[in-house]
Formats: sequence, C-alpha cells, structure tokens
Amino acid sequence: MTPDASDALVHDPKGGMPRLLEIMRRLRDPQSGCPWDVEQTFATIAPYTIEEAYEVADAIEREAWDELKGELGDLLFQSVFHAQMAAERGLFTFDDVADTIADKMLARHPHVFGDASNAKSAEQQVQDWETIKAEERAAKAETGVLDGVARGLPALTRAVKLQKRAARVGFDWPSTDEVLDKVVEEAQELREATDPDHAAEEFGDLMFVMANLARHMDIDPEEALRAANAKFTRRFGAVESALARQGRRPEDSDLAEMDSLWDAAKAEEKARG
Repeated sequence: MTPDASDALVHDPKGGMPRLLEIMRRLRDPQSGCPWDVEQTFATIAPYTIEEAYEVADAIEREAWDELKGELGDLLFQSVFHAQMAAERGLFTFDDVADTIADKMLARHPHVFGDASNAKSAEQQVQDWETIKAEERAAKAETGVLDGVARGLPALTRAVKLQKRAARVGFDWPSTDEVLDKVVEEAQELREATDPDHAAEEFGDLMFVMANLARHMDIDPEEALRAANAKFTRRFGAVESALARQGRRPEDSDLAEMDSLWDAAKAEEKARG
C-alpha cells in the first residue's frame, strides 16, 4: 500500500476492519511507529487482553449498552495486536485467525452448515459439541482427560472446567451433600494449618472444593463472587456516605460503628426488595 493510500485509509471513518489493521501495522512500524507498541510482546499484551475481556463482561452485566461497543472494540484490538505480532514473525495473519474460527464454527455446527439433523434439543447439541471438541483434542494428541483446559483462565473458572472434565469419566461426588462435607473437612484443615505455606495450600484446597460446590449447585462461581464484590462495594459506599453526612471518614470511625452502619445499609436494601 502506498503512503498516500495508507493515510487515506487510516483517516477514513468508515474504513472498517482494513482501517484497524492498517492502524495496527503502523503502530508497530519499527521506524515510524509508537515506541510503546513496538516494544510489546505476546506475553506483555496478554494481561491487557484478559482485562479487556472482563471489561466487556462488566458492561454486559451492568447493561451499559452505550459502553459495550467501545469495550468490544478494545477487545477486538487485542486480537488485532496479537495477530500483527504473529504476522511480523511469519506465524499467521489476522485473516488466518478469522478463517480458523470460521472453519471451527462450520465443523462444530454440522446441524446448521452440514447434513446433520437440526431437530435436537439444546442439551443434545451441547453433548454433540463436547464430542466434537473431544475429537479435536484427540487430533492435537491431547489424550488426557484434563488436557487442553487453558492455564490462563481465572482460577475459579479453570477449577470448574477441570472438575467437569473429571466428572465426565465418573470422577465426581454423587451429590451436593458429599461436597458440603468436604467443605467442612477442608475448612478444618485450614484451621489446623501450622505455617503460611501449609495455610496457603489448605486455602487453595478449600477454594477448589467451593468451586466444586458451585458446579454441583449450578452456580457460576466467578459470577457469584462478582455479585458479592458489587454488594460489598455498594454497602461500604453506604457506610462512607453515612459518615460523610456527619463530616467524617471511615478512618475517623471504628469497627463497631461501621458495622452498625453496614447493618443499616443491609436492612435498607432488603426493605427496597
């Protein structure tokens, strides 16, 4: 692409995907690009990719539809960034990324794009999806039951995925009651831990069992914890507001008073339903 054509494209407000790809290419240009963008690697960009995915989820959770377009754009930019770095190393291009996911969607939806029957329940189609994914893992020589569960997932999410895989081959508690018993057992082992390393290990075991409990109760532990975080933030904000009306801050108060204000905020929330 000539310099003039490149300039015209990057300044075209309707340039779409080609415009974004050209902007990314120019940001990474070793001679004329942005020094920060040029020095980035897959490893340094990966945390931003995860962060942007969470910001998309946050906008959806808050039903902030006016923000969602921008957050999806930020997430798309992460894919473009990784693809540009891959292209520079001769690994693959953005078009290869798009073609790969398109091929995967065709392969995983034979009931839409192939000859398979579409007269199935959503549950049956999920089972078919899992069968196809198992075949894909086998083609990659991922023969272990737990192979292919991404290490970069949030720990609670990965715990649930590992447990689901194990459950498929019968390695699972038969009911929620046994999991609850295990929660009590792990909590006691944490109580009895004798040093920081041992306590960290036992705490991890307890969290893993709690993820298992969430799975048995059909609860998304990440979503449940996000909701708990939001509730804590909301109620602590009410405590701060109550103190501010008196011209004070939390550090000017004590636990007993703040706990009382917390209970008042909690009661008010429940009264509002």
